[in-house]
Amino acid sequence: MPETHPQISAARAARASYRQGTVMPTAGVAPGMTQANMIALPPDYAWDFLLYAQRNPKACPVLDVIESGRTETPLAAGADISRDIPLYRVWRNGRLTEEITDASALWQQHPDLVTFLIGCSFTFETPLAEAGIDIRHISAGCNVPMYLTRRECRPAGKLRGRLVVSMRPIPADRVADAVAISGRYPSVHGAPVHIGDPAGLGITDLRHPDFGDAVEIRPGEIPVFRACGVTPQAAVMASQVPFAVSHAPGHMFITDFADSTFHI
Repeated sequence: MPETHPQISAARAARASYRQGTVMPTAGVAPGMTQANMIALPPDYAWDFLLYAQRNPKACPVLDVIESGRTETPLAAGADISRDIPLYRVWRNGRLTEEITDASALWQQHPDLVTFLIGCSFTFETPLAEAGIDIRHISAGCNVPMYLTRRECRPAGKLRGRLVVSMRPIPADRVADAVAISGRYPSVHGAPVHIGDPAGLGITDLRHPDFGDAVEIRPGEIPVFRACGVTPQAAVMASQVPFAVSHAPGHMFITDFADSTFHI
């Protein structure tokens, strides 16, 4: 059972608003509550993805697997995974074909979809903020910047792809604190995979993220990169998966579990 948390009502209210059509990035929404990435795949790709996640746990930490055709999860009582995310992406043959606010018709058309909920670094942004570390995309009112790196993930079955990372600028004298805080949340990406020079990841220009929005990096700040739950979408593209449904980057599923649930 989820921990009792004063923001659980905020999580449920947010899901209800998304079901009614509200579209917005979820960073900073229902602070203190765990958020999750989502990818839904046909059964013949689901086993490969489970193995892909096991082989790439930093980028794909699995919080729940929802069985074929079902849209409920114990992570959020009464929620519907096909309607309670603010924005969905639809993939056909590895290509993004549309973004929609209600994916329930797709579960009706593809009743065998297996859904994975994957840890999201938005979960530990509340502890970072409580420690006095500015979360730039929240304070700027935009989406977190995400970049496709040159680091190859370990393949599994029919799936292959490169690591996607999210970036947050951190004052140099707070980087150690940010690493320590996030490192206590390994189930939601945990500690950074890279700190400093973006060229080390094959990123040529931080002003042009592959997903999300660019944010200001101020003098004395260092870019800090964490594995990102958009990595499965990169695998869908690279592997030309025939059909998949995912969350839109930055538009997460908000659970009823407190972030402290995943603190070690």
